Amino acid sequence: MRSNPATPAVRWCALGRTTGGDFEALAHHADGTASGPTPIPVGDLAGFVATLERDHAPRWVWQSSAAVYPQLLSAGVRVERCHDLRLCHQILRNSQYVADRSALAAATQWIATPASEDISAADSGPALFDLDALPRGHNQPATLADALSEYDRQRAAVNGSSHPGRLSLLLAAESAGALIAAELAAAGIPWDAAEHDRILTRALGPRPASYADKPALLAAAGARVREALGDPLLSLDSPPKLLRALRAAGIQTSSTSQWELAEHSHPALGPLFEYKKLSRLLTANGWAWLDEWVRMGRYRPVYIPGGVVTGRWASNGGGALQLPRVLRPALRADPGWTLVIADVSQLEPRVLAAMSGDTAMAAAGRDTDLYSGIVATSTIANRDDAKIAMLGAMYGATSGESGRLVPQLRRVFPRAMGLVDGAADIGERGGTVTTWLGRSSPEADLDWREAQSQASMPGATPQDEQIARRSARERGRFTRNFVVQGTAAEWALAWLAEIRKQLASFPESEHSPSAESSGPVFSRRPHLAFFLHDEIIVHTPANQAAQVAEVVQAAAAAAGNLLFPGGAVDFRLDLHITDRATKQ
Repeated sequence: MRSNPATPAVRWCALGRTTGGDFEALAHHADGTASGPTPIPVGDLAGFVATLERDHAPRWVWQSSAAVYPQLLSAGVRVERCHDLRLCHQILRNSQYVADRSALAAATQWIATPASEDISAADSGPALFDLDALPRGHNQPATLADALSEYDRQRAAVNGSSHPGRLSLLLAAESAGALIAAELAAAGIPWDAAEHDRILTRALGPRPASYADKPALLAAAGARVREALGDPLLSLDSPPKLLRALRAAGIQTSSTSQWELAEHSHPALGPLFEYKKLSRLLTANGWAWLDEWVRMGRYRPVYIPGGVVTGRWASNGGGALQLPRVLRPALRADPGWTLVIADVSQLEPRVLAAMSGDTAMAAAGRDTDLYSGIVATSTIANRDDAKIAMLGAMYGATSGESGRLVPQLRRVFPRAMGLVDGAADIGERGGTVTTWLGRSSPEADLDWREAQSQASMPGATPQDEQIARRSARERGRFTRNFVVQGTAAEWALAWLAEIRKQLASFPESEHSPSAESSGPVFSRRPHLAFFLHDEIIVHTPANQAAQVAEVVQAAAAAAGNLLFPGGAVDFRLDLHITDRATKQ
């Protein structure tokens, strides 16, 4: 319900921190007027935001969603839209769409830097609305004047850019992603700790008395390795010692990498591979992980939107983006609730077809598996080869099966292959490339430029030239994939944002138990619970699951039409409703 229509609608509201630790806000109305600054004691911020959100649903302009939104959610306050100044600054200061980036480059206080340490789930977290506790970047809280100045810089950059519409969409999507990341952490992933323990016990043996002890099945695998290598005291967790033992046993390898060791034959290697697999499970997601990260039936990862240069998300502790398949049965809905799970079939190849305008490639994937569609064109003999060829084209494979198959794709899909080949050529020459909406790749670093310069100098050695060629090819592979992976990340953000928007309109369920562990905002509503590049999971009251599935499906089509109007490319989903996230 909105307030009195005679009250000018608030289009956006900027928030900043005062020197005394409180807040102040400046509201901008649809009629061009502004009201404020309004002082807000820190303890009153949730109430202020809730009231303005209820009456006007403005776009909140603030320094960082990660710094303030989690505490609003804890107070039961959800916001519809925001403009995350810090995240948007990173995009604009590097985007090739922006002709003049000098003002943004000079605003160094807005530069984000990677988090230097993990954030433990056991930590108490930021104090109430503590803008000093920023997960990424400089930790100086922005005043209202700072926020307004930066917002002006960013709007000027967008308005003066070569693609203001695309950049505006990217900034809105990135900011929506920041809200979603906070909401995912607030709601948490429903997690069955008992099932997790059962999985670990089956794989590793009973839980040891202390973290320092190895579980029985892991210890037994280690004993078999030592016996086969004839070294009963060997430390398998020390790569240098293990490498020496392998060589002493006649295995001439340059590393302990499984990929290299797989080329050899020795009785120790089977048990060694088993030991490594079990050790990874114990180290990454064993009982210590369970004790640290799972509370009250929820795993609450810390997502970092835009944490990868392509725009993909990263996670800061807990490994949310690397959950092993064996543990997915522990991701289980609450009683009376269920999971709607959807992942996009061949997202990156479909994005490539859309952004290149390759109608033949789009047709190959319409209403069907794209790789099977490629086979149907008589281009490549079977689905496995089609997948190898497509991945090789996007990642720059030049040898082996990929190297043999990619030229066949070039003949049938010249526009799609031309786009990635062109991106690779730009990268090899030291240039930058840009995604569909406007995120640009990093410039070539000093080492790269020096290697190229050294190879072109009089008296350059064959080794200098080899190093330069290799580094050029590596950068070409990076830029080749950057444009596709980055644009796929943009599509995924649009998909997420549309799902979030539609789920917010669902009524509270009166037919399912309250999911109290999901927090005050989400305990009675369907909500996003998990995101991994091209997969989402919605935790929903069981009686609303069918409607949620329709929303998720429709949101994929909406995201495609938003980025690539006309709907030439079909973004197909593998979607199912289940009580646990077991993956086949």
